[in-house]
Amino acid sequence: MDVEFNRNEDQLKHLCFQLKTRAKKTMLGGGEKKIDEQHQKGKLTARERIEYLIDKGSDFLEIALFAGDGMYKEQGGCPAGGVVTGLGLVRGRQCVIVANDATVKAGAWFPITAKKNLRAQEIAMENRLPIIYLVDSAGVFLPMQDEIFPDKEHFGRQFRNNAKMSSMGIVQVAAIMGSCVAGGAYLPIMSDEAMIVDKTGSIFLAGSYLVKAAIGEDIDNETLGGATTHCEISGVTDNKFPNDQACLDHIRNLFDKIGNYEKAGFDRGKPSMPKQKQEEIYGLLPTDRTKPYDMVEIIKRLVDDSEFDEYKALYGKTIICGFARIDGWAVGIVANQRKVVKTKKGEMQMGGVIYSDAADKAARFIMNCNQRKVPLVFLQDVSGFMVGSKAEHGGIIKDGAKMVNAMANSTVPKFTFIIGNSYGAGNYAMCGKAYDPRLIYAWPTAQIAVMSGNSAAKTLLQIKVSAMKTQGKILTKEEEAVLLKEITDRYNEQLSPYYAASRLWVDGVIDPLETRKVVSVGIEAANHAVVEKFNVGVIQT
Repeated sequence: MDVEFNRNEDQLKHLCFQLKTRAKKTMLGGGEKKIDEQHQKGKLTARERIEYLIDKGSDFLEIALFAGDGMYKEQGGCPAGGVVTGLGLVRGRQCVIVANDATVKAGAWFPITAKKNLRAQEIAMENRLPIIYLVDSAGVFLPMQDEIFPDKEHFGRQFRNNAKMSSMGIVQVAAIMGSCVAGGAYLPIMSDEAMIVDKTGSIFLAGSYLVKAAIGEDIDNETLGGATTHCEISGVTDNKFPNDQACLDHIRNLFDKIGNYEKAGFDRGKPSMPKQKQEEIYGLLPTDRTKPYDMVEIIKRLVDDSEFDEYKALYGKTIICGFARIDGWAVGIVANQRKVVKTKKGEMQMGGVIYSDAADKAARFIMNCNQRKVPLVFLQDVSGFMVGSKAEHGGIIKDGAKMVNAMANSTVPKFTFIIGNSYGAGNYAMCGKAYDPRLIYAWPTAQIAVMSGNSAAKTLLQIKVSAMKTQGKILTKEEEAVLLKEITDRYNEQLSPYYAASRLWVDGVIDPLETRKVVSVGIEAANHAVVEKFNVGVIQT
């Protein structure tokens, strides 16, 4: 191995170590003290509940671990958005699990909590997956109620989704394992079955203090809305259980008796590992995001037996398309080629840039995958579309639109991984968050923005300097340098994959070696939902 490979390997392994350290801290939620408080109440934590619920030895694919990361500092933070969400197996059946983390502000809902819950419900609806709610929440975080309560994609949307999922025949099961108050009380009761843990679970529209203030009635919370009240008097809940474990055992028994589902029919052969060592990705991916590399070599370390059947290999070379298998599942891969390539006419094309011929090729390939019912995997390391008179005269807008049209109308499931750059319209064409990928994850090397940090900072500096000139202030070169650094640092923070993950622009940040697992779990989930007929609509040729 050469020196550059070793340098790249050290850098990416360091980034993955930082990722694991950051993830471990986030998974503690409100911290060890709050976890101890849960245990003293006889309760499991959100993560312990999930671990107990899912099949032993199976994986839990966490979604949106870094939601809220670095946000709400004035309120003391909101690790993981105060809720744990993901995909897991319960009695061999794949399902979405949503568990409030009561160690974080008693499980109160912040704006990002609502967004994360809606994302979990979206995944259940897209893939026709059963969903399990493990409820333990103090309700809306009142100091921020205006950012949580009234808008279309706020708190109330989850109850609309409850109703929609019910009409779609999606199984919803809820367990009240702690507080469940105010509007939040509708979520478990709009589910197919609601159970409650005795003495620790409670559900009511208004707690005892509010009842006293509103109507003057003196009553304790247990009598008002505890397990005995709702299982024996009101009939609001279906069954009560002495502890968390017994309640979770009941959920497992329910899932053991759910009928089968109609499969989409995605093809799966015998899984096998790549022949090329996956760990070599660490050395192949440059630490300098402007340096070229061969994306085909990355692909060979992600796919079964390192076998990749490339489509139109000699045409439109700045986008790579081809068929492969990942963990046995047949997939179509669309990836940005980062090395400089040479056309048949002898022209050199920059890596990571989408040219007209590449966009045309990708559009055709995406349509082929839909015709053959093959899920799509997008590997993003894109700087954008080619610009300039030659590109414009060659119809780059038309060909780019063709690619976006085919990708947006695609009915087979799409999975997106941001490996490096994800800039401007390139993010859109390569199935960014706005284009409904079933799952979208970033590697620690990802950068997501309208343009690169250097370009954006220089542009923003020019705007700032011009504005100051109109006010009669002329900056010295030294002052401009200081201002440029401030702008660059601020912009670079926004480029970070953690910045994207905290706001749910991506579902998480993963070690490159976890990519195969995400694809496999994702296609298994997507196989629950029958694929609609593909119709690309109006498309210019």
